Amino acid sequence: MKLQARSLLQLLVWERGWTYNQFRDEYEKAAREVSAAAGKPLSTATVEEQTYRRWTSGRVRGIPNRPAPQVLEHMFGHPVRSLLSPPMEEPPAPPHQHVIALNESELAMTARDAAAHASGAASLNVPDMTLDQLDDDVIALARDYNRTSPVEVYRRAKELLSIAQTLLERTEVPRQKERAYLAAGQSASLLSAVCFDLGSLPAAVSLSRTAALYGQVIEHGPLQAYAHGALAFLAFWGGRPSESARLIQQAQRFGGLGDTARTRLSVIEGRAYGHLGNTAAAERAIRDSLDQSTGDRDDLHDDIGGEFGFASERVAMSNATTYLLLRDSEGAEEAASTTLELLSALPTDEQPILISSQASVDLARARLLRGELAGAHEALEPVFSVPTAWRSAGVLERMAAVRAELRRPDFSGAAEAAGLGERIEEFSAAATAQKLSSAAPLAIEA
Repeated sequence: MKLQARSLLQLLVWERGWTYNQFRDEYEKAAREVSAAAGKPLSTATVEEQTYRRWTSGRVRGIPNRPAPQVLEHMFGHPVRSLLSPPMEEPPAPPHQHVIALNESELAMTARDAAAHASGAASLNVPDMTLDQLDDDVIALARDYNRTSPVEVYRRAKELLSIAQTLLERTEVPRQKERAYLAAGQSASLLSAVCFDLGSLPAAVSLSRTAALYGQVIEHGPLQAYAHGALAFLAFWGGRPSESARLIQQAQRFGGLGDTARTRLSVIEGRAYGHLGNTAAAERAIRDSLDQSTGDRDDLHDDIGGEFGFASERVAMSNATTYLLLRDSEGAEEAASTTLELLSALPTDEQPILISSQASVDLARARLLRGELAGAHEALEPVFSVPTAWRSAGVLERMAAVRAELRRPDFSGAAEAAGLGERIEEFSAAATAQKLSSAAPLAIEA
């Protein structure tokens, strides 16, 4: 097999049968001749083997520093740019070329080049314990999400995403890059959730798309499904329920999903169809959300859980909101009451404030649909004591929906309705989060 010269310089060296050592000797001799011809002191210029290999590689851009151009042109009679570039036409190789090209020096240098490249690649990695710590921190934040104030979740999730992105730049080990991409996607998902809670719908959408892309890079089905489910949730909050239904169908096609993932997607699907006014499809989705029992699990929704999970109380809370969209007061009250009963069975420090608050407001709305003003007031009483930092956008929108119900003609002139409305306004004005704004009807509006 004939070797192809990578530069005119390499071709001319091969033709002369020079090893690197012979080239260096000839280069030093030519340097002395150039300096003598210029009437200058004899030059001591030489060339290192690494530089020689770079010059013959055909990948040099620009011109070497003096006196290399003058010396090379003196040695070979060609412009230095031509010498360092691939040969335009390669003349027939001399009979002994294969021996010259494959001498001991060439073989040894090839081995050294390969070793140097492998060493450089091997240096681009991070300690596995660093990735272990990142995984632990992401898991802890996901599991503590509903017991940590949104502002603190935002701070921690932002830091974790930054760490994951830094590690991605520092490693070229495929196994480590996959772990870092997964951690980055999980962190972006948590950031998206908390941005929604803090009232920033555009930021939440952007971060869920980021998480979906990270999941796509590593072909991680559960992460992609979670991110697409979040995008579907955000779509109906943005007044686009048809898009929400489409995104859910896409999310349900990802592989590797467990029962929890499918339950979550069914809940979101029900909300989308509820907003579209499709009662049959919404009720079917609610039934599906309560009937996932294959025993399948995945490493995100089940093994990590927390904010990535979807416990029974969260399923009931979300389905209560869907029933409200369908103006089904009985179904909404039953689901909201189930949520609060399930939460009351948990230790006090494990009861998620966000879920309990939203369920209480939905319970109040369900009672208002039946004209039970006193019952609604009773349901809202624990919500009014929620600290300002925990008054998420979801809670604020639900409270706004209660405020709208209080304006119905059958409550006109009722002092209790007026007083409750004023308390809701004061509650919302003091909240850390901002009410999500949209020109289109939102997912919890009638």
